[in-house]
Amino acid sequence: MNRAFYFLLIFACLTSPLTSAERPPNFVLIFVDDLGYADLACFGSPDIRTPRLDQLAAEGMKFTSFYAQPICGPSRAALMTGCHPLRLAEKGNIKEIHPVLHSKEITIAEILKTKGYATGCFGKWDLARHSQTDYVPNLMPNHQGFDTFFGTPTSNDRLVNLFRNEELIEKNTDMSVLTQRYTDEAIQFIDDHHEEPFFVYVPHTMPHTRLDASADFKGKSKRGLYGDVVEEIDFSAGRIIDTLKKHELTDNTYFLFTSDNGPWLSKNKNHEDGHLPGDQGGSAGNWRSGKVSTWEGGVRVPTILWAPGKVPAGTECDKLAATIDILPTFAKLAGAEAPTDRVIDGEDIQHLFAGNFEKATKDKVFRYYFLNTLQAVRQEKWKLHLPRPARPSWLGGFTNNRHIAPGDWIEMKTPFLVDLEADPGETKNVATENPMVVAHLLELAEDARVDIGDYNRVGENMRFFDPMEKRPEKPNFPSLRPRKPKAKPKAKAKAKK
Repeated sequence: MNRAFYFLLIFACLTSPLTSAERPPNFVLIFVDDLGYADLACFGSPDIRTPRLDQLAAEGMKFTSFYAQPICGPSRAALMTGCHPLRLAEKGNIKEIHPVLHSKEITIAEILKTKGYATGCFGKWDLARHSQTDYVPNLMPNHQGFDTFFGTPTSNDRLVNLFRNEELIEKNTDMSVLTQRYTDEAIQFIDDHHEEPFFVYVPHTMPHTRLDASADFKGKSKRGLYGDVVEEIDFSAGRIIDTLKKHELTDNTYFLFTSDNGPWLSKNKNHEDGHLPGDQGGSAGNWRSGKVSTWEGGVRVPTILWAPGKVPAGTECDKLAATIDILPTFAKLAGAEAPTDRVIDGEDIQHLFAGNFEKATKDKVFRYYFLNTLQAVRQEKWKLHLPRPARPSWLGGFTNNRHIAPGDWIEMKTPFLVDLEADPGETKNVATENPMVVAHLLELAEDARVDIGDYNRVGENMRFFDPMEKRPEKPNFPSLRPRKPKAKPKAKAKAKK
């Protein structure tokens, strides 16, 4: 063989792109907004058609004990950082309802960037202040590890301002085509980066209201406009799967679909579980209550994992898992490391992804925080609701929670213990019959307070990155301070005759 040709051949081999089998896996994460546990056909919906997601569940894994946080911003903070939101540092050392994530916090995208990943975010961010206009520019996705951003700063309560990277491209954009446009951009990103490892994050704006769907889906679902929206999200997920197949990437891609919290019940008639065509919120199925609560319906979310050849087909995982586990898991799968200079709440759950359920952490604990308050803890089948007044003064504007049914915003005079296997609706307190379980779970709750914190104390490992005179004793939640009653207008003095 000619010597020059030989060296050229070696050089070509060394510099050629890695094959999909040699390079780190790709990740596609679809994070929908306010989708209830029972809003997919494969999770029990009788009226909403989701054939593409049903197929992924049949070919992959359904997680049936997968947890998020009770409300939008905290859920995104937990997902991006692997931590309970109350632990996280925020700009100005405050603790907001929707975290204003500090620039020194480390996101999944930033970790994957260390391994050469292309990173794209397509949808709702909500970590740079909960506002379409008054957001913090240097906390938007392009400053938090994402190469590409196409989306909006926060929720679509009234309108959506649409950005491409840091440029505002459309004010008050047409919401009916948002799902389609996010998906178009995500597909283009995969097309552009299919020869390198990539992380595609699609935090859909909907089915958070205001609802809207494109012409191909509007008016087609038995479940009304809410069903139209979910069916379009299903179709869009299928489009992304088709793109992965086109580029022959299915053998080296993890596709994860989940929701940020339970259904928004105040958008349904009488705060009931969504089932009427006119209901604009979702359904939690057998689980109690919905969004903005720590009942199971508020935080247990439908989750599907698909990765042919890596995730066993047709499996169901009932082991405890949560959005906080995604960062350490993706990091390990990519050959990267989760941060070691700070506490990370999540754990690497590759064993669950692979179907090795016998390796699940037996004593794993989930802590149910509602904004600034620890309200419950779960270990195995046991969940303990902690004592609290009906209207906690420390919750400020949430003292009277109008998002859920009045019967679900109640006083807990004593610890309320639930066996979730026997009582998914959380209706029966079995604390008296299980005093040892109650005592153990109360210890776990105290451990969380010491470590993370609570409404009346700063945890030992709660993070503050900005300069401060001294470490505070209580979290500073400006937006949860009790509202001052409006002063009554002074009566005008009567003119003298």
